[in-house]
Amino acid sequence: MAVLPLDPDPVRRRRRRGPRRVAVLSVHTSPLDQPGTGDAGGMNVYITEVSRRLAERGVEVDVFTRATSSDLPPSVEMAPGVTIRHVTAGPFQGLSKEDLPGQLCAVTSGVLRAEAARPEGWYDLLHSHYWLSGQVGWLAAERWNVPLVHAMHTMARVKNLALADGDVPEPDGRVIGEQQVVDAADRIVANTALEADQLIDLYGADPHRVAVVHPGVDLEVFTPGDRRLARARVGVGAERLVLLFVGRIQPLKAPDVLVRAVASMLERRPELRDRLDVVICGGPSGTGLAHPHALEDLARDLGVADLVRFVRPVDRNRLAEWYRAADLCVVPSYSESFGLVAVEAQACGTPVVAARVGGLSTAVADGASGRLVDGHDAHTWGQELSALLAAPEERARLAAGAVAHASRFGWDATADATLEVYTEALATRRGTAAVGALP
Repeated sequence: MAVLPLDPDPVRRRRRRGPRRVAVLSVHTSPLDQPGTGDAGGMNVYITEVSRRLAERGVEVDVFTRATSSDLPPSVEMAPGVTIRHVTAGPFQGLSKEDLPGQLCAVTSGVLRAEAARPEGWYDLLHSHYWLSGQVGWLAAERWNVPLVHAMHTMARVKNLALADGDVPEPDGRVIGEQQVVDAADRIVANTALEADQLIDLYGADPHRVAVVHPGVDLEVFTPGDRRLARARVGVGAERLVLLFVGRIQPLKAPDVLVRAVASMLERRPELRDRLDVVICGGPSGTGLAHPHALEDLARDLGVADLVRFVRPVDRNRLAEWYRAADLCVVPSYSESFGLVAVEAQACGTPVVAARVGGLSTAVADGASGRLVDGHDAHTWGQELSALLAAPEERARLAAGAVAHASRFGWDATADATLEVYTEALATRRGTAAVGALP
């Protein structure tokens, strides 16, 4: 989405002005949380990176999130112009995401009280992330008479159409809640054109209210580098073949597909056992918390436990080293609204093998920066991974394409496009015809 040229009419320009202050809602997870465990993941990265860049563009950002510890201060400055505000709602610990609908009234009350302590009209716009935040944002935006911009990140109806074996469907309460937010929002931000179509087809969203804004990657942190040096830093042998999974360990993300694929590979090529390392970087989350050691048990049952190394979630600088150390990054998810891991890996020069689902078809350029695999059959995945591990020249070609493809997804472009969505929403709310059209 391009930034629109300056309107020569000063009256229209004043009416089209962007926001000065934005309230961002991230009820169930804080941008301060470490991605990879619990409910922290790509959404946390998204909110952090966009908020920082909006602040650099002169927009003051307050991010409201539920307090999960009594030790947390009421507010924390995450970056210049970006403040995290902790709202007390329910017990600090031991409350799962599935229990949070019962605390939305308390969260809403906390958000409204914070705004009431400010001069009238303090916030110009509200941006909610995930349906729980959307429920709070729907009420707050009506009370403040400001536009509500909403980002779904994941959708119940989409997830329920592609459940992993043994996974639990999203409840009807979430489906209803999402529908209410879609109907109430002034603008809905979709990560990809496919997600926009899903919003329109599955939720009846007004196409004129849906804007496609691609997430980004920090192209200053996630960069190509020396593979041998990266391997020395993370403790991997220079001559090893390394398959890397990064993400929360839960059925939706399908790390079990990788483990099963490795077992299938060894049946056909047992000599790989002497060279292969499989690295799982992440922690149990979601329905995976019911059996937090299930993946380790599976690796042991399949006879590949000696090849699988579990690594706790790490900060982004260390994560970049892991990406550089890998021969391939594997993203076998059943559903992804975009797939930040895939873009981060590619930015580091590592080809990605990903499921052909959701936003991964945008995040990965099939045949140019990696490979997209249909379905989740372990033998199919094993064949694809085995073929690429046996073809270093092909991996080198894909690595070059990976860097080029990832360069299209910078967070600055995401922030600019988000700011334009804000401006369009404000212009519409003010009753003026917005200049240009939403993509």
